[in-house]
Amino acid sequence: MTSTRTAARPFGRTLCAMITPFTEEGALDLDGARQLAAWLVAEGCDGLVLSGTTGESPTTTDAEKAELIAAVRESVGDRVSLVAGVGSADTRHTVELARAAEAAGADGVLVVTPYYSRPPQEAVEAHFRTVADASGLPVMLYDIPGRTGTRIEPETMIRLAAHERIVGVKDCSYDFLGTQKVLAQTDLAYYAGCDEHVLALYAIGAAGCISTVANAVPGPIAAILDAFDAGDTARAAELQSRATPLIEAMMGAGLPGTVTAKALLARLGLPGGPVRAPLLPAGREAADELLARYETLTAA
Repeated sequence: MTSTRTAARPFGRTLCAMITPFTEEGALDLDGARQLAAWLVAEGCDGLVLSGTTGESPTTTDAEKAELIAAVRESVGDRVSLVAGVGSADTRHTVELARAAEAAGADGVLVVTPYYSRPPQEAVEAHFRTVADASGLPVMLYDIPGRTGTRIEPETMIRLAAHERIVGVKDCSYDFLGTQKVLAQTDLAYYAGCDEHVLALYAIGAAGCISTVANAVPGPIAAILDAFDAGDTARAAELQSRATPLIEAMMGAGLPGTVTAKALLARLGLPGGPVRAPLLPAGREAADELLARYETLTAA
């Protein structure tokens, strides 16, 4: 597979927000992580995001996060980018995680807005600058106000874009106007963090996507962007539409994407294992529906 990493796509184009496999006893499954990562790359991902929300980062230890990066790097080598989620509500802890990710072999870090404390924009900006200054890794900002309670305002993004190591954004803001404003005034590489927006954001200049649904269907997600790159926008729209029922079941049916991704991976015989508390596994009915929609998509 040819990498699509460029200055405009610093982490590649089709990234998967990879789940973190656990054993049935709930321990970190490094062999499963190696196997899943290799499969995702073989099926069309040119970047992996580890220890994001989909990777259950709130329930993994700092040591587990570092072990996961090292294991996946061993599996995929330097063929793809590895971006490590290092966000927390504590700036000091986020700095520690960023440095540990660099030592473990990550290519970049994903830093979410500090959550729960709801800092004002001046504090949000200071947080990101402190983390960006703490290691030599490029930084991707993660804007997801629905979870954190705090937006990274477009004006803040524009100021942060001047930092040499702040190079990208995972966008879950649901604010197309704000996104277009930042795209027009900066060189930040935007990645759609919501699977229903993969094509829409790509069409207005995003660098690619960071997809949870790609845990199960990396090929169909990559195909949307392939069609657009080939100039066949009608085909790209058709492929996005075909993926919508599965996207809805995985991301819009009331269960976290981690839960639905692991339920579907289990049905497909791929590594995943259980979720960690406070999450609970998907029920049989939900898993049946996920498999049915998966089969419809992949049979098309």
